[in-house]
Amino acid sequence: PVAAGPVVVVDPGHGGNQEGAASPTGLKEKAVALELAWKVKTALEKTVRARVRMTREKDALLQLNDRVKWANEQRPDLFISIHANSMPTRKLRLKTEGIETYFLSAAASGEAARSVAARENAELGAAARGPGGGTLSFILADLQRSETHADSSRLAYLMHEKLIGASGAVDRGVQQAPFYVLMGLEAPAVLIEVGFISHPEEGQRLSGAEYQARLAQAIADGVEAFLAQINARDGKSP
Repeated sequence: PVAAGPVVVVDPGHGGNQEGAASPTGLKEKAVALELAWKVKTALEKTVRARVRMTREKDALLQLNDRVKWANEQRPDLFISIHANSMPTRKLRLKTEGIETYFLSAAASGEAARSVAARENAELGAAARGPGGGTLSFILADLQRSETHADSSRLAYLMHEKLIGASGAVDRGVQQAPFYVLMGLEAPAVLIEVGFISHPEEGQRLSGAEYQARLAQAIADGVEAFLAQINARDGKSP
């Protein structure tokens, strides 16, 4: 019998009244994330025979801590969260574009990475503080030691390379930041900012089905490359 493929949780960011960022023409991050997630699901099923679970399949509100809890219940091999980026001022919106791929770290890799995490974590509100700061630092300290963290880094770099290659987008690099949705996950996990929805051209491009399909296939190709590396390391046949 053919071995079943990996379980991959795909997390379309935002949803419901948490709309995320918006493009100059009013396109919402929550909508782009969901459209792209469906295409990622199709690409993953085709490319690596993945069993894909989506944290939301429609425009629904889902709290960040519920996403993490639900994701872990699926016992995933991988977790991929999909977002679109934004800049706060008109001047920056006109010039800032490109793709960033993140994995979890206690410290952000720079001021820009910190502000992206702050924006994506904002909908948590008071829940962000969790059951006492000690828990958070414990999770993060544990993470620094774990193989999962190294694998998240590896997944991020492989996926980012495929995304830049396929899209021709500006390469804003692989970054680290304390994203709540990546915290406490029991699998290699990445968060992709697939482009700046706030940029006039890139925002427009992100709404196109053909461009979305290209991004989705690149994400699936990144997963395929990652699984090949892991299987080789662990001595498993693919």
